This record gives sequence, structure tokens and C-alpha cells, in this order.
Amino acid sequence: MALQAGGSSADGGTEAPLLPSSAAAAGGCAPRRNRFPFVCATLASMTTMLHSYNLTLMSGAQLFIREDVGLTDAQVEVLTGSMNVFMLVSIVGAGWVADRLGRRCVLVIATSFLMAGALAMSLGNSYGTLMAARFVTGIGAGFARVVAPVYNTEISPPSTRGVLSSLLNIFINLGVLLSYVSNYAFSGLPVHLGWRLMYGVGVVPPVFIAAGILLMPESPRWLAMRGRHADAHAVLVRISDTPTEAGLRLAEIKQAASQKPPEQHATGGSAWKELLLRPSASLQRIILCVLALQFFVPASGVEAILLYSPLVFKAAGMTSTAAALAVTIAIGAVKMCFILLGVLLTDRLGRRPLLLASTAGVAATTAALALTLAVGGASAVAQAVCVAAVLAVVAAYSVGYALVVNTYSAEILPLRLRAQGLGAGVAVNRLVSGLVTMTFISVADAITMPGCFFLYAAVTAVAFAFVYARLPETKGRSLEDMDVLFDK
Repeated sequence: MALQAGGSSADGGTEAPLLPSSAAAAGGCAPRRNRFPFVCATLASMTTMLHSYNLTLMSGAQLFIREDVGLTDAQVEVLTGSMNVFMLVSIVGAGWVADRLGRRCVLVIATSFLMAGALAMSLGNSYGTLMAARFVTGIGAGFARVVAPVYNTEISPPSTRGVLSSLLNIFINLGVLLSYVSNYAFSGLPVHLGWRLMYGVGVVPPVFIAAGILLMPESPRWLAMRGRHADAHAVLVRISDTPTEAGLRLAEIKQAASQKPPEQHATGGSAWKELLLRPSASLQRIILCVLALQFFVPASGVEAILLYSPLVFKAAGMTSTAAALAVTIAIGAVKMCFILLGVLLTDRLGRRPLLLASTAGVAATTAALALTLAVGGASAVAQAVCVAAVLAVVAAYSVGYALVVNTYSAEILPLRLRAQGLGAGVAVNRLVSGLVTMTFISVADAITMPGCFFLYAAVTAVAFAFVYARLPETKGRSLEDMDVLFDK
């Protein structure tokens, strides 16, 4: 087969104890990198682009929806923030559905919901219909946020798993940028038409993405978990360097899948019981790492900076709306550039060094931002320092903290619990994110804006200490080897 002829090298010692060298298998000639896992991970990651596009499109669209549909301020606030709450419905059940139906099937379901939600939003003409549309969109977004990282982790070879898992963050940020472009592109149209087209254009991409997902293979680890070993081997041959390597990986996966209690093959209920009620010592360490990381990311307050940056710049004395918007565009550009840098580094430096550098950087730059707001005044120099501090916070956050956490969470969870465990982590992430973004103004009023950022910096310093004390390195390890790592 053509797809198995060009395998990716697993050299560099990443799986030397387990797998033969691809170069040796090829007679001493280093093979080309296998691009097939990259294609699969890209298609899966595009579902999160649809999620972020629909989520952030409301930032500009609500200006026109308010006037066209006649919504009150309270209704606009609920409509804008409701999607994170609605996502929890599918986030909680995504793991069970993914274990029953398969990762690929759930990704198709996610794109279908996202397409239906975008269409319903474009046709909505009342507060009730728009809320129903946001609910449908939220269901699809929740499925995508849980299952896409699971699929990417399970389809990726260890040598490039960090890069392929990080594609999610690239497409999430791309969706945000596309939503801003859509807001601007259609803002000059009549009020009743512009915001509907913003959502209407979001109906077309899911069709092509779903078609592409149907052509990509199912996760080999899910196939093995269901006893479909021949199908799992066929997929592994397509994503491995050699058939011999595929056979060895299948043996590892079968051994991991065989550890699943028999009753869990039928339902996901026992998986939740094992996660929450009967975790082993190593599983307790894994769950602690997943939930803590997913808590610390939104608790760092960076999402509040991204959402309320105009208020931050106003507090620094910036009165020009045009200047504030220009800096906001710069924030988006910096975010994308440092995410790309992090993607390049995650498999070179490893997860732990990036997380340590990123958490330390976010804590230091957030404290610097707080200090600038506290003592800087309203001078032009103070405004420039404030802008520089915000850009530094976003850069430090994007290069590692925002990038590595989802990859690390997905890869350390055992196969039998991966979908449910990641679902629990994403649920914590979304709850804390909603709490932080919905209380930023109130907290800033209560303890001042500098005090608010000092608080976020302190939380991130705790996150640094947690990463240093509790997180082992996972770079280059097979997914089936994580239990051994956390047994120590």
C-alpha cells in the first residue's frame, strides 16, 4: 500500500526498547515521515475550529442581533455566555458515547451538531430560537473538545504525538481569527442580514470536514478495545514505519486493553466508578494531574485578559477605541505565532520543560502587568508598558501552558478511561473558565484590577510548583507505558 511505504521515523530513542528501528528495517535508509497521521489529526482538529468560530463569533454578531431581534442587555449576556454551559451536557457524556460508537463516529456527530447550530442561528428570529440554536451548537462543541484530542493522541506515533496533538490549539486559534474576519467582513451589510451571513458561512465547512472524517480510519486503540484486532492492525500498518513495528504496537495495545474489567466492555458506568470511587494509586496520581492542569489553565486569568483587554487598556489610560482594537489584533497575532513555536518545541524539548517555562512566564508577566496598572499612571509610557506586558502574558501562555495541557492530559490517561477522564478534565476547564470570565469585572471592582492580576499571578505560581513537584516527562513514551511512569 502506498500509505505504508513512507513511514515516519521513530528514532531518537523514543521507543527503542519496544520497536525496531525503521531505518534498519529499510536497509539502513532513513524513511520519509509518514504524513497519514498528520492528515487524520488535521481533520479531527478542524472540528475544534468550528467550535471556536461559533463561540467567538458572538463577540461581534451580538451588536447586530441586539438591534435586529430586539434583545435586552440581560438576554445578550445570557446568549453570549450560554454556550460554555451547554457544552457541559455533551462533555460529560462524550467519553461514554466515544467508547460505545467510536472516536470517528462521534466526530461526525459533532460536526453535524455544529452545522445544524450554525444554520439555526442564521435563521433565528427570537430569543428562544437563538438559545435553542446555541444549545445545539454547544452539544457539538462539547463532543469535539473531548473526542478530538483523544483521537489525535491515539492515532499519533510517539515521535510526533506532541506536534499532532497540538494541532488542536492551532485550529482553535484559527477559528477565533476567522470569526473576527467574518465579523468585519459582514459588518457593512444591513443589520438584518449581516449577522445571519456570519453564521450562515459556518454551515458549509462542516459538510466537507465530516466527509473527510468518514474517510479516515478509526482509532486503532479503540478497535483493539472492542476486540477488533485485525482492523486495529490494518490501521497501525498505515500509520507505522514497518509492518513489524505495527505488530509490536498492536501487542502493546492488546495488553493495555486486556486490563479493562469485563463489565466495562458493555457500559461506561464502571469506568466512571473506577475513576471516581476505586482508582488505584497510579490512577489517583494521573487523575490529580489531569484535573489540576485543567483547573490551573483557566484559573491563570489569561482568558479574562483576552476577553476584557479593552478594559485593561482603559485602566492603563488608553482612551482611543481604534488603538485598543489594533492592540487586540496584535494579541491574536502573537497568540498564533507562539502557539506555532510551541508546536515546534513540544516534541523537541518535552512537555515538562515547556510547562515549567510557560507557568513561570505567565506568573511573572501577569505580576508585571498588575504592577504596571498599580503604579504606572496614565502616561504614554505606562500604556506602552501595559501593552507589552499583556503581549508577554499571551506569549508565555501560548507557547506552553495553553498548548501542552490537553496533550499531556490525553496521553497519560489509560486506554480504558481516556475518553471519560478527559471529559471530566474538560468539564472542570469549562466550569472554571466560565467562573473566571463571568466574575472578572466584579472581582476587579472588589479588589481593584491590579489586585485581580496579582491574584491570578499567585494562582499560576502555585501551578508552577505543582508541575515541578508532580508531573513526570512523557515525551517519546508509548501510551501503554504511562501506567509504569505513574507507578513510581
